Amino acid sequence: MAPQLALFSSLPWWAWAGFLGFVAVMLALDLGVFNRQSHEVGLREALAWCAVWFGLAMGFNLLVSFKLGSQPALEFFTGYLVELCLSVDNVFVFIVIFQYFKVEPRYQHRVLFWGIIGAVVMRAVFIFAGISLINAFHWIIYVFGAFLVYTGIKLALPKKDDGLEPEKNPLVRLARRFLPVTPHYDGGRFFTHPHGRLHATPLFIVLLVVETTDVMFALDSIPAVIAITRNEFIVFTSNIFAILGLRSLYFAVSGIMQLFRYLNVGLAVILVFVGGKMLASHYIDVPIKLSLGIIGCVLAASILASVLIPSQRKEG
Repeated sequence: MAPQLALFSSLPWWAWAGFLGFVAVMLALDLGVFNRQSHEVGLREALAWCAVWFGLAMGFNLLVSFKLGSQPALEFFTGYLVELCLSVDNVFVFIVIFQYFKVEPRYQHRVLFWGIIGAVVMRAVFIFAGISLINAFHWIIYVFGAFLVYTGIKLALPKKDDGLEPEKNPLVRLARRFLPVTPHYDGGRFFTHPHGRLHATPLFIVLLVVETTDVMFALDSIPAVIAITRNEFIVFTSNIFAILGLRSLYFAVSGIMQLFRYLNVGLAVILVFVGGKMLASHYIDVPIKLSLGIIGCVLAASILASVLIPSQRKEG
């Protein structure tokens, strides 16, 4: 039988507090120092921040290796890589959302910043809820596995259209029912006070759409990382590090989207693989090094195919 997930494991409280404190400091520096003024994030700046967040994640991975050992470090890196790959899907949806709502590029970072804070909180709730469920009902892991396999197959199938309809988002409908919304943006504000009465701006509606979109993606990514490791600290930290770098990834990918044409196929294979691991966890123990090798090869192959295989799409 697969080992139980040990809620809060054997790590002391200060390890959790230290990590959460680090997250809070980095977010405060991000908004209060590096991005005090709203501006359009260029490709060079986005790539630089991608490197910063990746470097911080690898530095934390080194700390995990020193304190917890090589196995948890490998699990962290694999979980981080899977979550980072799955985040690319978020990026493409964010691009469509911002285009749909005609959000100026200089205000997109602000929406993503507050969206990431909400995502950190929701991911924490989802992770510990999922761990508690698996501890109480081990068969839930097979439900998660089947869901990942289904999602992977669905992701690989061609889509008829990109019909994103944010106005049908239940949270957006609820907000419009109970909160008046101004017809126009008010700079980077989420709320404004025309005629002395509180109104939400369309930017707040965009934030709601981004938040609820992340909830849907979390249903894929969190079970995928739980399939890799049973250590909830590793699941949480690898997930959060990937989320923290999501804004930079968005601005980088939106600048070089053509390199990721075949990434969906790679993501589909990864989801089916980790889902299959969960379904077979009672009978087969797949070593973490093998998992990392398979995931890395699939990711590299999908990116290489995107670069080498010419697009069949005809311009005009």
